[in-house]
Amino acid sequence: MSAFPENAAAVLVHGAWADSSCWRSVILPLEKQGLRVTCAPIPLTSLSDDVAALNRTVARTSGPVVLVGHAYAGAVIAATTEKRAKALVYIAALAPDEDETVAKVFYRESAHPEAPKLAPDADGWLWMPEGGFQRAVAHKASAEQTKVMDAIQRPISVQCIQEPAPTPLWKSKPSWFLIAEEDRMIHPKTQRFMAERMGATTRCHPVDHTPMYTQPAPVVDVILEAARQTLSK
Repeated sequence: MSAFPENAAAVLVHGAWADSSCWRSVILPLEKQGLRVTCAPIPLTSLSDDVAALNRTVARTSGPVVLVGHAYAGAVIAATTEKRAKALVYIAALAPDEDETVAKVFYRESAHPEAPKLAPDADGWLWMPEGGFQRAVAHKASAEQTKVMDAIQRPISVQCIQEPAPTPLWKSKPSWFLIAEEDRMIHPKTQRFMAERMGATTRCHPVDHTPMYTQPAPVVDVILEAARQTLSK
């Protein structure tokens, strides 16, 4: 018997250069524990657009929800005004404060030597450079995995990282933060700074920037921990 109400849900939000398939190793383990799982496809066109897309997905649920964001999506889940959100879970994610931009927190520390050099194209889109997935985004993944990630990547608009964030939901809702200790995209020091500023329940693991692909078990664990403490019957 599930420990959760029948309509309790986890809403999972992908980050830049990705789509909802990044959660494929996380969805069924959460479902088996009694959570309904849905993924929010966001357009990566602006922070406001992405929040609106998340709100549309949450509207498809009917009960209490835990919002889960990876990387850039940390800014997205914190910007929703959805009242049924009971907790926020950050997976190696970015958590700008009110009026901060994603870019400001992303570049807070010096870049890892293997981090890609990011620059917008003529239309204002940021693409992952060749080799960026293998060396930094998912350096613990197989070569086959990173080739697929490179092939299906979705660019992120510079508007997403330059738009000031609204008052974040983590100021009024409990939050959990999985710190990726071997992250080459978002410096672990930056992750610790954000987690401490948020007052988040912190879980540290020796994982890369995308543990949903490379070590999904701790991702599942931290989501379930948040859900059990905030959504249980």
